[in-house]
Amino acid sequence: MSVVEQYASARIVTDADAAAQADGGAVPVVLRYDPQADARAVRIGLPGPHEWTFDRSLLEEGLRAPAGDGAVRVWPCGRVQAVVEFHSAGGVAVVQFDRKTLVRFLRRTYTAAPAVTG
Repeated sequence: MSVVEQYASARIVTDADAAAQADGGAVPVVLRYDPQADARAVRIGLPGPHEWTFDRSLLEEGLRAPAGDGAVRVWPCGRVQAVVEFHSAGGVAVVQFDRKTLVRFLRRTYTAAPAVTG
């Protein structure tokens, strides 16, 4: 079992910063899966000290239909986008990904370690 790490770009969706919207709001993100640490969890790291760990199955479910009701929520946004919403004491971050980026990442995680049942 090996660690899967994928670098990608995503778009922060916010109306708080018009300048960020003007340049598309694209930010670098790191998608990470370490089956030795936790075979059920994936991590998404945003710029700065912002990293969320949540169940890999939530990410998969959220690509098909809205999923999650806690700190992390995922849902499809049209045919080619997906949204991941992170809730913390500091507020809410809404991040839009190309769906194919998340699908590719999930495929790589299942190659590294099959789904854990039970």
